[in-house]
Amino acid sequence: MTTTTDDVSGMGPLVARMSRAGQRLRQADRAHPWVLDTAVVVVVFLMFCLPDLLHGHAGDGDGPRRLRLVFRQLPPAGMLALQLGLVLPLLWRRRRPMVAFGVIAAVFVLQWSLGAVLRADVALFIALYSLALHGTLRQLPWACGIMAAGMILVAVRASAAVSVWDALFFLLSTAIAALALGLVVRIRRAQLAGLRDRAARLEIERDQRSRLAAAAERVRVAREMHDIVGHNLSVMITLADAGAYATDAAPERGKQALELIGDTGRMALGELRRVLGVLREASDGPARTPELSPQPGIADLETLCDGVRTAGLEVVYRTVGDVEALDSGVQLAVYRIVQEALTNTLKHAGAETRVNLSVVVEDARLIIRVRDNGAAARSGPQNEEGHGLVGMRERAALYGGHVSAGPAPGGGWAVEATLDLAPEGGAA
Repeated sequence: MTTTTDDVSGMGPLVARMSRAGQRLRQADRAHPWVLDTAVVVVVFLMFCLPDLLHGHAGDGDGPRRLRLVFRQLPPAGMLALQLGLVLPLLWRRRRPMVAFGVIAAVFVLQWSLGAVLRADVALFIALYSLALHGTLRQLPWACGIMAAGMILVAVRASAAVSVWDALFFLLSTAIAALALGLVVRIRRAQLAGLRDRAARLEIERDQRSRLAAAAERVRVAREMHDIVGHNLSVMITLADAGAYATDAAPERGKQALELIGDTGRMALGELRRVLGVLREASDGPARTPELSPQPGIADLETLCDGVRTAGLEVVYRTVGDVEALDSGVQLAVYRIVQEALTNTLKHAGAETRVNLSVVVEDARLIIRVRDNGAAARSGPQNEEGHGLVGMRERAALYGGHVSAGPAPGGGWAVEATLDLAPEGGAA
């Protein structure tokens, strides 16, 4: 979650420029981290080391006489060695913050033990800031203890020129400020990292939900297409076979079969247009709104039975209970289950088969029974369910129900589906 120019444009041109400069600096630092570390060392050397080398230390020159008496003047070579020991460890202040702090603290103690004062001592505060920002939190108590000991040493050595308590107040305040600044920046970066991680996870979850919704929609469309195409094609194939058989014996029956094939095909085409019409995306433009028709329900079962009767099945259909008051979703599930069961009977048992179909509403249950007197055997691999039976089970499961199918006692094939009409079942 990086801040864009649009986000900061309302804060003023100065803040916007500073934000863009900060972004470019962070990008360059990630690409070449040694550049920034080296720049820090160079800046510290030029600002705090070079003046001591050119003009002497803080207690020399035109300073107060008591400071010149307290602190020791080092030769240039010794001063340069101590300055390098204080400044050069800043090169690895981000990769090894505790090591850098320890080395600088050791040089700092050595310098003050010799009685010398250098402006390069500011490197110790920079190292403490870097440790608070980049180091582990377990290292901070040790670093604070070392820092406090070093500050006490400085206050004691400067006690001849400055009050110990004044020196301690100034030094410890500076150390606490460096520590607090490092912790504040660390917490802020952690918060930003958490926000970026959360945004990334939300994007992943959004994409996953989209893919799951698309997959569920594909399954639903495939199921609808299977129910529509499978049933109507089975009817058309049966009518075509009957028409071919009757062409020579009874031409008028062959003509009637062809007319029924045309009617069934037009019905199937209309249902396909309805299903595919709702899938048309808005990007297709307002060329033409598809002609939609209501989803089929229990009232359409009689028409469905008439269609399979024309294909040669003898269907006896009855209902028990107030089936017309059922929810439209339940009625669609009942229609598709019955359609698939009759299609399987027409496909496997053939014409001249008697089918008993009943839809019964009992309290909070709906029972669908489809039983034929055809051959009980069904073609297909052993222990393998077809798409139709799987689709029936899925539709029943939407309402907390189940489907059983198998050979019926006394011959034939039986399909029984039970749907739960209780409110919690429908919600499931």
